[in-house]
Amino acid sequence: MARTVWDSSVGKKAVMAVSGIIMLLYLVVHMIGNLKIFFGPGEFNHYAHWLRTLGEPFMHYEWTLWLIRVALVAAVVAHAVSAYQLSRRDLRARPSKYVHKKARASYATRTMRWGGVILGLFIVWHLLDLTTGTVHAGGFQEGHPYQNVVDTFSTWYGNVVYIVAVLALGLHVRHGFFSAAQTLGAGSRTRNRALRAVADVLALLLTAGFVAVPVGVMTGVVS
Repeated sequence: MARTVWDSSVGKKAVMAVSGIIMLLYLVVHMIGNLKIFFGPGEFNHYAHWLRTLGEPFMHYEWTLWLIRVALVAAVVAHAVSAYQLSRRDLRARPSKYVHKKARASYATRTMRWGGVILGLFIVWHLLDLTTGTVHAGGFQEGHPYQNVVDTFSTWYGNVVYIVAVLALGLHVRHGFFSAAQTLGAGSRTRNRALRAVADVLALLLTAGFVAVPVGVMTGVVS
């Protein structure tokens, strides 16, 4: 039954919707955690340490964090694979381009595919920058996330990469949330306007919340 559901377009869209909601919930929590940087290095570093001790003493050090990481990787892979396969099906069903483009298609709708690619590349860069320190500027310091974040956003390219990715994220969330609601049956003629408003608000809050950190470093509020 699982294989039958996965092989269908409806099943792939459901996988995209559920995995997208999982990632959206993570992004909201992640944004709130990021904003702790405005309360100083002590508060931010303590938060980063707390993430590694979640569930203690029942869970060992970092076990809960690794479970969250595994769940997120699974959600990202499921989302990307289902999106790619649905895109391939669309191309096979319509090998030639439409003569007339949809006049009312939003900018977010038209850029969902390349926006997803940008976000995928950004995730890799972000992990190499602030998790492993492989591409980090200024000397990566294990256990000092506050200083690592300041180092990253003290470079012009760190700010450009991050802000471009966050803008792509905002567009992705704006369109993706509404699409997920429709796929999961939450949409209706009376609720669609409210769902679109929620999508707009979520996209705006996430974009502003994430961009606030590099802006804070650039303006010297965070230093």
